[in-house]
Amino acid sequence: MAKIVMKFGGSSVGSIDLIKSIAAKIAASKAEDDRLILVVSAMAKTTDELWNMAHMVSERPSRREMDMLLTAGERITMSLMSFALQEHGLSSISFTGSQSGIITDNQHGNARIQNVNAFRIEEELDKGKIVIVAGFQGVSGEKEITTLGRGGSDTSAVALACFTKADRCEIYTNVDGIYSADPSVVPDAILLSEIDYDSMLALAYGGSKVMHPRAVEFALKYEIPVSIKSSFSFNEGTLMTKLRGKTMENRVIDAIAHKEGLIRYILSTKDKLNELLDIGSIEIFRYYMEGGSLELIIEAKYES
Repeated sequence: MAKIVMKFGGSSVGSIDLIKSIAAKIAASKAEDDRLILVVSAMAKTTDELWNMAHMVSERPSRREMDMLLTAGERITMSLMSFALQEHGLSSISFTGSQSGIITDNQHGNARIQNVNAFRIEEELDKGKIVIVAGFQGVSGEKEITTLGRGGSDTSAVALACFTKADRCEIYTNVDGIYSADPSVVPDAILLSEIDYDSMLALAYGGSKVMHPRAVEFALKYEIPVSIKSSFSFNEGTLMTKLRGKTMENRVIDAIAHKEGLIRYILSTKDKLNELLDIGSIEIFRYYMEGGSLELIIEAKYES
């Protein structure tokens, strides 16, 4: 018997056919006594469409109401996935982030997970059900719905694996695993069979889009094994685990990450940063301070 958290991203659940395909693969591969928790993202482009609708109505929609709106995307996916599993004779139930007991701080749009009270999940697992959880969302101590920001479903999945003491977490995406470099840039990049937490964290912060850094940090803290694999093949992929048999002296380069479309700004310290950047909507990729200046590197999409 194994307790497994399986996360499916937006590209993996981007259509009804893809959702049905995942359900069929789970039905074919699930052992009778496996305890499965599925974490799902919104279907591809759904979050962007909801974001655009909000800005068609309001020039500056409030973060609270944006959280209420954006969490609808994952709720759609979780229900459709439950329907699909039931068509294969599997007993399932879907929960929102708040119903799953994912407790966050009060920061709308980029909340941090503080705890997971997963008693409802455990109750349903004990009944033999597959539990589908809406990723990317939680609830604050004040009972306010929150979202976890970019890559939030990864963080939801790994946090659930940590707090429910799962045997492993599996991240399903549209690639076969972690490569030594971006295959679209380096055609002869090789698929890594395993990678340690520290190397994966460096890649995530360096621009790799396969896993969000906060998810890797959770896995590192609780030493949860994480597999990154393709939702289209269900092959072995890449296993992320703790450092084994390596030292700083003999360690080789595992992989290289890159990030495109960056803009560098150099500001004098007398500038009022809050008047130049809306911290809630602009992600700072890197920053450096030297002498009397502050250097910011942000993604080009934020340029106005």
